[in-house]
Amino acid sequence: MKLKTYCRILVISVMNKAINTFYSGGVLMQFPKDWKDYELIDAGEGEKLERWGKYILRRPDPQAIWPITGERKRWEKVDAHYHRSKSGGGNWEFFTKMPEEWTIKYKDFTFQVHPTAFKHTGLFPEQAANWDWIIEKIGESQKKEKKTIKVLNLFAYTGGATVAAAYAGAEVCHVDAAKGMVLRAKTNLELSGLKDRTVRFIVDDVVKFTQREKRRERFYDAIIMDPPSYGRGPNGELWKLEDHLYDLIKLCSDILVKKPLFFIVNTYATNISPIAVKNILDIVIKDKFGGKTGAEEIGLPISSSRLILPCGAVGRWEA
Repeated sequence: MKLKTYCRILVISVMNKAINTFYSGGVLMQFPKDWKDYELIDAGEGEKLERWGKYILRRPDPQAIWPITGERKRWEKVDAHYHRSKSGGGNWEFFTKMPEEWTIKYKDFTFQVHPTAFKHTGLFPEQAANWDWIIEKIGESQKKEKKTIKVLNLFAYTGGATVAAAYAGAEVCHVDAAKGMVLRAKTNLELSGLKDRTVRFIVDDVVKFTQREKRRERFYDAIIMDPPSYGRGPNGELWKLEDHLYDLIKLCSDILVKKPLFFIVNTYATNISPIAVKNILDIVIKDKFGGKTGAEEIGLPISSSRLILPCGAVGRWEA
């Protein structure tokens, strides 16, 4: 009995070039290991304490459901604190004079940080695990095939994955329905010294755009998507991840080349497990193109403890 209990809680740390991978209880968890301008200092009691460059921010996080284990004093020494309202939304309380936006670096990339009215900052640092993977896969493919990889990035937000794919040498089509986010993605590309790369920035509804690409017979070597849990289309159409994810991936499978490179689905929905995402990729992509699939939780290590903050799930298919 003791041996069985020990095996269930054993965590094996595996290192590779880009990310830390933890295996526990049948679920892989990945997180980036090369951040210097970002740090998750602590998390607990529904909040997280972060360093973004030289500024310390305190924000809500629904996954941090355990007690605070670090020093509580450090939670009071912050530059800004986002307070969630009981009626929805919330507001920032600033304790020091801060710029409206500033920049941080990840390896060769530079990104804008901008605290928004909805608690976000314009960047999801855990996604650096995906950026590193994208760069590795595109680089390996272009060495073998000697051709330019075409990447479609859907729900592309401020363009972290777009910057990574362009950096690796791919031609990228960046699609998001929010004009402001697309403008920030352009800025992030320029800040990262990649203004001369081939990137199409499209402000459009993702589903309608993909349907048009199918009619135009435009095909891509790789697709990245980071769909929201809930939203509405341009004409008020209701989007719910659990109801529409399969159909969207099925639609996207029709605009992949005959021998695609990879397909990434990232989700922050707490009710969607990595295995559910993997199952869809198995049915839609693997059964059509072969290759292999994987599904992991994605997270961020807490520097003041041994804990990891879960930040969603990622499913990947690769040739």
